[in-house]
Amino acid sequence: MSDAPQAAPSNWNLPNAISLLRILLTPVFLAAFWTGRMDWALGAFVTAGASDALDGTLARLLKQRTALGGMLVPLADKFLLLASYLSLGLAGWLPAWLVSLVLARDLVILGGLWVLRRAGVDVRANICPAWASKCNTAAQIGLVVLAMLGRGFGLAWPGWEQFFLNAVVVLAAVSGGQYMLRGWAMLSERHGRRPPPDMGQ
Repeated sequence: MSDAPQAAPSNWNLPNAISLLRILLTPVFLAAFWTGRMDWALGAFVTAGASDALDGTLARLLKQRTALGGMLVPLADKFLLLASYLSLGLAGWLPAWLVSLVLARDLVILGGLWVLRRAGVDVRANICPAWASKCNTAAQIGLVVLAMLGRGFGLAWPGWEQFFLNAVVVLAAVSGGQYMLRGWAMLSERHGRRPPPDMGQ
């Protein structure tokens, strides 16, 4: 057996290509939505949304995790969801308070990451997506699809839309709380203070 270290996976791989495709589909969605091509807008969003878990799963299965992929995945998610929520909010298809909640959650998380980096915490090595954050992303995608089907195509399911709206609100609060507690625990450990109890993985 050779003790030579294995070469790092190339940035040019399938998972990163899927993440890049999701980023490129965001302006396609925006152009189609604001020009009234709801079929193209929904198709671009569903394609991008369906790839949300695919790139990360393939990176693990194919052992092709890279630093570039670690940046592309969250960027692709945020670009798609923020663009869609802002668009649907401006169009009046989603309530303004919900769009504000989604934006505020992301701003709080980004601010927390900035504080951790300033404190010298290795954020990439110590923070992974909370389970509630993954569920929140899925709920956000589902709500956009239902809102577009209802307003853009007249295929309304108000009961399911309300369910996903409630899920986004609850999961945004829970996932935001999870990230805040994890961040506080890391800061406390770095400065020798006792952290608060964890809310789970």
